[in-house]
Amino acid sequence: MGNKIFKTANLRKTVNYLKKNGLRHTWYAAKERIGEEKKSFYVYREPSGEELAAQQAETMDYSELFSIIVPAYETKETFLRELIDSVRRQSYQNWELIIADAGSSDGVEKAVAQILEETEERRIKYSRLAENKGISCNTNEGIAQASGDYIALLDHDDWLTPDALYHMASAVHRSRQRGIAPVLLYSDEDKYDNNKGYYFAPNIKEKFNFDLILSNNYICHFMAVEAAVMKNLLLRQEYDGAQDYDLVLRVVGGLCEQMPKSQIETSIIHIPRVLYHWRCHVDSTAENTASKSYAYEAGRAALADFCKGQGWPVEVEHSLHLGFYEINYQPDVLTVREDVGILGGRILDRHKCICGGAMDDTGRCLYAGLHREYSGGSTHRAVLKQDAAAVDVRCMRIRPELRDVFEQITGLDYREKLVRCERGSGSGRKGRDGNGTESAVPENVRGRIRIADVSGLTCDEAGYRKISMELGRAAAEMGYLVLWDPQMTIRI
Repeated sequence: MGNKIFKTANLRKTVNYLKKNGLRHTWYAAKERIGEEKKSFYVYREPSGEELAAQQAETMDYSELFSIIVPAYETKETFLRELIDSVRRQSYQNWELIIADAGSSDGVEKAVAQILEETEERRIKYSRLAENKGISCNTNEGIAQASGDYIALLDHDDWLTPDALYHMASAVHRSRQRGIAPVLLYSDEDKYDNNKGYYFAPNIKEKFNFDLILSNNYICHFMAVEAAVMKNLLLRQEYDGAQDYDLVLRVVGGLCEQMPKSQIETSIIHIPRVLYHWRCHVDSTAENTASKSYAYEAGRAALADFCKGQGWPVEVEHSLHLGFYEINYQPDVLTVREDVGILGGRILDRHKCICGGAMDDTGRCLYAGLHREYSGGSTHRAVLKQDAAAVDVRCMRIRPELRDVFEQITGLDYREKLVRCERGSGSGRKGRDGNGTESAVPENVRGRIRIADVSGLTCDEAGYRKISMELGRAAAEMGYLVLWDPQMTIRI
């Protein structure tokens, strides 16, 4: 069955958004969401029996053991049975399922006992925890029992596609053939309407992007971490509600100590397939994002802790969108971060739509044609800081170490000029923290920004794109990131 508009949930979200962000932001957000839902059509197709049999045969000799940790708490028996069945149906056979039950009733224990009696499944481990210490501590109890090479996390009311572990194991196998041992793997995911019985809202994710993960935990589900790393880090109770985000940030932080940030993507593998079904029901965060508002503050705190660990003088704020954050660098990102070689922004045309900005490795402008008030859909990627292959030369700044390269490629002396910054409301910064406290406002929001003066260039659009790509490649070859910041907005 195709996608339908989740009307009750959408109405609730709209009301909450209006209270938080005001009428103008709500108008454009609702308009964009309605347009997105009208155009969307999604059908999840489960692999056939023949495909699953072929996957099992292909991976028969793979040695990686996956430990799947499920922290259970008063889980409905129907949810638990569907979860266990989804793991038992995996085409990749080398797994163990560890259920750490912190509930006070006997429902989960009785259901697991019955399932084990029915199936005689020896790969399922069940433990009854002495008390409920919260999601992080409960999960850590399960992690302590894991004997796998990789440890994956599965929420007690969700389930996996039958090929989930196959694609994880295959990705590990391919990476190791290239001499790389992945530290973290993650997949795409979708949602499931538990009342109406259909899949919707596929979250098709980006490959690992250092600055994008500093805006939002887009990695989320399905995620597996190398066991030694997971057992060393564990989950931290003080970040309950955003414990997975905190874990990802600390994995990234550990990799930052071992390699340049531009190389981290070799150790964090994105599997571009939906492998995880996130169940929507009345109590789930998937349906009602306001049901766990404390989680968003925990996420902000986890990100602030990561920035502190990097030694960055910053302020971390909530954005207009729940679960999304804005890092404000004091005084300037090129000063604070030695890993960023080029900082670029977005360019608007006379219709207030994006006509220049972040580019992929083919030179395509990533968000071309999007109105400045729009965020790019439910993932809001078009208003989030992120690393890109290149940024438009007409709206960029270069760190001093790259200025000789700039001059060689453009034929111009590097100079900067002050220009008017367009109101970047689409980026969603409120200028306040989650409690409504006024925060520091960076230079570009005050109305003026500094950019490279390229008025001496006489190019058509193709020429600007060519120069932009050459600068991006040069920065990458020197080990720098190219950072796109949609707050940095000009009009041509």
